[in-house]
Amino acid sequence: MLAALRIILHMGGLHRLAPFWLVGMGLMAFDFAWWMLGALAYGVVIQWFNEYLIHRFIYHRAPPSAQSPFNALYRSHIGHHEFPQDEEFFTGDDHWFPLRFAAGSFAAHLLVLWPVVGLWTALEFAWVALFVGSASAFAFYEYCHTLAHLNVPKGRFGQWVTREHMAHHYQDHHATFHVTAGMGWIDRLFGTAHDPAQARARYDRRTMMSLGMDPDDLRLVTARKAYGVKKTPRHMA
Repeated sequence: MLAALRIILHMGGLHRLAPFWLVGMGLMAFDFAWWMLGALAYGVVIQWFNEYLIHRFIYHRAPPSAQSPFNALYRSHIGHHEFPQDEEFFTGDDHWFPLRFAAGSFAAHLLVLWPVVGLWTALEFAWVALFVGSASAFAFYEYCHTLAHLNVPKGRFGQWVTREHMAHHYQDHHATFHVTAGMGWIDRLFGTAHDPAQARARYDRRTMMSLGMDPDDLRLVTARKAYGVKKTPRHMA
């Protein structure tokens, strides 16, 4: 548990969200209203769905044919599948993405709520929901994800998170897109829950960790070189 905490404390995306989280906590401390608890819960749920949708439809999208966008996808996710225990690939290299995403969502919520509840209430609701609720849920996601990938002694919670997430990495990368503990219901809702029989039918040892791509595909070879990857992926060893 402490090993995972040490890693997430150094994550750039969380560092960039932290000042906004602190401002949101200040709003709740000095201008508290009961509806803020609803805003918090709303923000947490929004992040659960963001986690699933981004993982499934952005990180697991069809690999681009052009090398430059492929390199970006490799750095953000494919490399993580090829080297699942390499801390360098636990997150992408765009540490501003979480803040940009939260800011865009904040602006959209503010524009929708402003005419209904007024500027100040709309601002407080959106800030508490997104920069406290969603940001806290995002930090917990990073904790669960990091814990799942670390090769350290784990208690029952760590073993549970690891077992669920490793099914995505080593058995069927077309399923189990949730990472946060207890969020398996989202995969069931969208029809991507882990199914052992289906996983066996889909499984290909050679391509499993390169997300269905031939590990000798020129795009993969070029991306590895671009990021200075000198290790041999496990499925090619």
